[in-house]
Amino acid sequence: MTYSKALPALILLPLAFPAGAADKQAEDRRLEPLVVTATLGPRTAGESLSSVTVIDEETIRQQSPSEFSQLLRGQAGINVVGNGSFGKATSVFTRGTANDSTLLLVDGVRLRSATSGGPSWQYFPVELIDRVEIVRGARSSLYGADAVGGVVQAFTLDPEETPAGWVEVGAGNFNTQKSSAGVAASSGNTRFSLSGLHKETDGTAIITDGKDRGFRNTAGIGRVVHELESGGEASLVVVQSEGSTEYEGGDIDFMIRTIGFGLETPVSEYWRHSLQFSESRDETDNVTPTFSSTFNTRSRAARWDNTFTWNVHELVVGTELMTDEVSGTTDYVESSRTNSALYSQLRLNFGPTDVQLSLRGDDNEAYGKNETGGIALGHALDRSHRVRVSYGTAFRAPTFNDLYYPGANPDLEAEESGTVELGASGHYQSWFWDGALFQLDVDNLIAWSPTPSGLWTPMNVNEARIRGAELSAGFEWDGWRGDAALTLLDTEDRETENRLQRRSGKTLRLDLSKHVGTWDFGGTVVAEDYRYDDRNNNDRLPGFATLDLRAGWRFASDWSTRLTLANVLDKEYSTARYSSQNDLDYIAAGRTVMLTVRYDIR
Repeated sequence: MTYSKALPALILLPLAFPAGAADKQAEDRRLEPLVVTATLGPRTAGESLSSVTVIDEETIRQQSPSEFSQLLRGQAGINVVGNGSFGKATSVFTRGTANDSTLLLVDGVRLRSATSGGPSWQYFPVELIDRVEIVRGARSSLYGADAVGGVVQAFTLDPEETPAGWVEVGAGNFNTQKSSAGVAASSGNTRFSLSGLHKETDGTAIITDGKDRGFRNTAGIGRVVHELESGGEASLVVVQSEGSTEYEGGDIDFMIRTIGFGLETPVSEYWRHSLQFSESRDETDNVTPTFSSTFNTRSRAARWDNTFTWNVHELVVGTELMTDEVSGTTDYVESSRTNSALYSQLRLNFGPTDVQLSLRGDDNEAYGKNETGGIALGHALDRSHRVRVSYGTAFRAPTFNDLYYPGANPDLEAEESGTVELGASGHYQSWFWDGALFQLDVDNLIAWSPTPSGLWTPMNVNEARIRGAELSAGFEWDGWRGDAALTLLDTEDRETENRLQRRSGKTLRLDLSKHVGTWDFGGTVVAEDYRYDDRNNNDRLPGFATLDLRAGWRFASDWSTRLTLANVLDKEYSTARYSSQNDLDYIAAGRTVMLTVRYDIR
């Protein structure tokens, strides 16, 4: 792709709209939602000076995805790779970075495996959340390690916005059944919600001519919020998902859980502070005919934020202490490590111009100290159009497998990166667009490589350069709603000059829906270009496109039904290879049908 040609076009695009029309359209900002992940506090998408995608409750309910990754696939800057469907190992690459370079938060609590480094995307219950924010770009100066490509945050059901209760049941092909229920209530200044889900399926073959591989999952979420007389609030949220999944050669019993307690109170008119204590667990038992293994990881964190405001300016100063622990059948050289951090963020507003500065220092007893920072400038050309430029540094922490697994390397350094981004956006009464150009340079990439003795061990061996362009747009008009996302990605391993493995260079996602009386109809198209499964770029996986269709009908008061058809054209495609020697690929499920019926208690 030619960035010298794309850059002027992106800058001049906002100027192509008449100012008078823009001012009139800017009166309604429904398509510029508030986001909290990008800046540690509520800001509109434009004010965040970041590339942000928000997936709201209506979208989640209409699309009724069977897996969390289906919501993310094809979104701007996102590549999703899976070892088959229905609870199989899934990786999310944000802006070309590795799976363990994308941070997953659940209501502000970090969820990941400390041994592998990445989140267990495939086990997270998408049916029990009502909002997702995807922030692309370096965010280590706010969140510490692993936020190199970006941050994905899922928000659980809000007791204030949840119906008094609901019950939903559904069934589909592959002998799939699922059921969910929830209840919400309030008493005085306290409100709570409780929801649960159970689903199971015989699944499909995950390799060509293989056997069906099933999946079973039970999940629940509990949330309590108490409003304090001082104007603050205390909250407790618990998320747990457990079950089992089958794969080629064995099966895995899993459990992931997050617990978060938060307290936010005003100290004065200009000073608010918040405390958060959290714990997350990722536990697996891997059973095969010849061996079994257990990997349990636990992360505990305490975070203290202080927000100072004066006029239209804001300063956040905070500290965080986190401890990772591992246990199981493998004897790691070390079984725990502690990370302490200090961080700050300064937001300044000078009329149409916004400035953001952030700085963080992390001190980890395993791999040492890392300092990260960021600067972003934004300028509103008028009430609808804004341009932005930013630079940020980030780092990815070596995992317990990298440092302490038998044969690992305790002298590893953290991966370090710098990201520069130029973006522009337009928000109007009934539609919006956002575009960004970026370049990310990564040093000290961690890769398992052979030593002179022939043994393989992780090393800081190479560098990567990632360039890309993203364009997203959406509209709402006369019952129609549409969203589009296009990503062009150029990834390069600077040592071999090859493309980074499993990253597609081009992705496109189109979502369209229509309300007609008590009916709603919709469809999604996702197209992805080819990718290579190996570092040497010998194993090429072809590109593909899929079509999903859906329809919903509110057939009586508080009653509704929904039919979803995923991969309508029954396309066989793969994003990862099982065995290059036998030319076997992991294949996604073919045509998938699900019918649900729901009753809402008002």
